[in-house]
Amino acid sequence: MTYCEYCRENPEDPWNVPYHEALYGFPVSEDDLLFERLVLEINQAGLSWLTILKKAGGFRRAYSGFSIDAVAAYGDSDRDRLLADPGIIRNRLKIEAAIGNARRLQQIRVTHGSFNGWLAAHHPLDKKEWTKLFKKTFQFTGGEIVNEFLMSTGWLCGAHETSCPVHKKIMNLDPPWALTKES
Repeated sequence: MTYCEYCRENPEDPWNVPYHEALYGFPVSEDDLLFERLVLEINQAGLSWLTILKKAGGFRRAYSGFSIDAVAAYGDSDRDRLLADPGIIRNRLKIEAAIGNARRLQQIRVTHGSFNGWLAAHHPLDKKEWTKLFKKTFQFTGGEIVNEFLMSTGWLCGAHETSCPVHKKIMNLDPPWALTKES
C-alpha cells in the first residue's frame, strides 16, 4: 500500500494525513526546514515514520527549533541533555549526526550560500549519485534516508501517486524534480 492509499483509507489519522496533505513532497528551500527534515529522516532509521511524526514537536524543542547555528554550537552538556530527553530518539549516533551535520551545513553556507543552494548546485542527480554525495558530505545518511529526505523536500519525484490530489498541488509549486528532463 502506498502512502497516498494509506491516507485515503485512513482519513482520520491525526499524524500521517496532515503530513501527507501539507508537507510530504512539497518543495522546501529554507535551510532550517531542510535541516529539520534531514534530522527527522535520520532519526526514522530503524523506526516507523509514525514514531517520528509523534515526536516531531519534541525534536523541535530539543534541537532549538532546528536552528542550524544553534545546533552546530552544541557541546557536551547538550549531548547529555539530548540523550536524556524522552521527547526524542535517544540514540548517540543520531544525536552526533545532527550536531555534525549542522556544522557541515555551516561550511556549506560558505561555499554555496545555503543548504538549498548546495542542493541546487548538484541537481539533477539520480538516487544513486545523491546517496553517494550525501554519504561523502553528511553523517548517518544511507540510501533510504537520502531518498526520503529528497522526496519529502521536492528534490526527487515519487512522494505521491500522480492520481493523488496532493500531487497536483505540488506540481503547481514547480518542485525541482519536475524541472528536469528525467522526470
